[in-house]
Amino acid sequence: MGAESAPRNKFFRRPSTLAERNFIADALRTETVGGALLLIAAVVAVVWANTGWSDAYQDLRDFRFGPSALHLDLSLSTWAADGLLAVFFFVAGIELKRELVVGDLRNPAQAILPVVAAGCGMLTPALFYFAVNTGGGSPDGWAIPTATDIAFALAVLAVIGTNLPSALRSFLLTLAVVDDLGAILIIAIFFTDSVNFLALAGAFALLVVFWLLQRRRVRGWWFYVPLALVIWALMHESGVHATVAGVAMGLLMRVVPDRDERTSPAEHVEHLVRPVSAGLAVPIFALLSAGVAVSGPVLGDVFTHRPTLGVLLGLMAGKVVGIFVGTWLVARFTRAQLSDDLAWPDVFGMSMLAGIGFTVSLLISELAFTDDPVLTEQAKAAVLIGSVLSAAAATVVLRIRNNTYARLCAEENRDDDGDGIPDVYQGDADRLRRDKLA
Repeated sequence: MGAESAPRNKFFRRPSTLAERNFIADALRTETVGGALLLIAAVVAVVWANTGWSDAYQDLRDFRFGPSALHLDLSLSTWAADGLLAVFFFVAGIELKRELVVGDLRNPAQAILPVVAAGCGMLTPALFYFAVNTGGGSPDGWAIPTATDIAFALAVLAVIGTNLPSALRSFLLTLAVVDDLGAILIIAIFFTDSVNFLALAGAFALLVVFWLLQRRRVRGWWFYVPLALVIWALMHESGVHATVAGVAMGLLMRVVPDRDERTSPAEHVEHLVRPVSAGLAVPIFALLSAGVAVSGPVLGDVFTHRPTLGVLLGLMAGKVVGIFVGTWLVARFTRAQLSDDLAWPDVFGMSMLAGIGFTVSLLISELAFTDDPVLTEQAKAAVLIGSVLSAAAATVVLRIRNNTYARLCAEENRDDDGDGIPDVYQGDADRLRRDKLA
């Protein structure tokens, strides 16, 4: 009897563990859970950096490891920014490729509004920053407020927008994906001091190999994982920010399944990697980057110091003006039209939501002021404050819109006579019936 029970317990235990693992992975694929983990990591970092254990936090960030012979003896914070965020941008690259091939960006008529909105939403915050820093301050931080955090923005929208039109999420997702591509281009072009062309050529050569493997329908992680690691290492060695390797490989993934495939390789890989990105890569980066010493003088500098004020106004005002006005102008003077499901107050609230620049803005803060650690920390404080205030303002506006749509939904589903058919569909019939009776 005992001999029979042992295998039975083992048999039942494994599916239970597998089910729990699948449950956690599925949860991490949702925007709300990923955004919550990001927020928790940021709060822990800020609290940790402002307690008596702040030295331990700094020691953790500065802890170095890696093979020095390969020039990869990096601090833990650099590993997070260059390595873990490459996973995040890999997923972003897949999303962008899918939008370009089978999504909204495939149709120019549908793509023009979110694409123009993304472009204006990057240009206007930079102009706000330059305007504040004209005649003084530092022009180097202009790129900090240009980015929108996909995970955080979609998480806030998912929490507060249970009745908002699905077209609003699609608009925000497309805008944020294009925004991420713009951020990668900014990092690659403006924050690359010197280029090792031999290493860069090697990275591009292996990216061609990656593309050929996809085109030849080669399957198996044992091909792609080592290849991806070498591409990342060569990109890092080239001097171009290593996250560019992530988005490049994401863009090379095949997003259209063959007839004998249930899902495309891109969809399959994204399904596997997204929990790693949302549950590990982005929260660890936030933990190691968001730890800003917040004090009275630091908070005062955010609102009075030109570079930090430029970041704050760029996120809170520049994003709103750029996205909303840009979208309105395109809809007003071209044939492009806003979705029938959306109203302009929805776009206004979404424009506020795009002011959440958390992950990429923190990364650019570290790249923009490498020679001034104090200004780097002040810029991060401005990003945190600007993102929180943008999220709060967007929550107020979109919550009002959400309540409006909830009332409309309730009115459409009202069934006073209890016949199982909503009264809104019986209005004409009831009126005709009453007319006949009269």
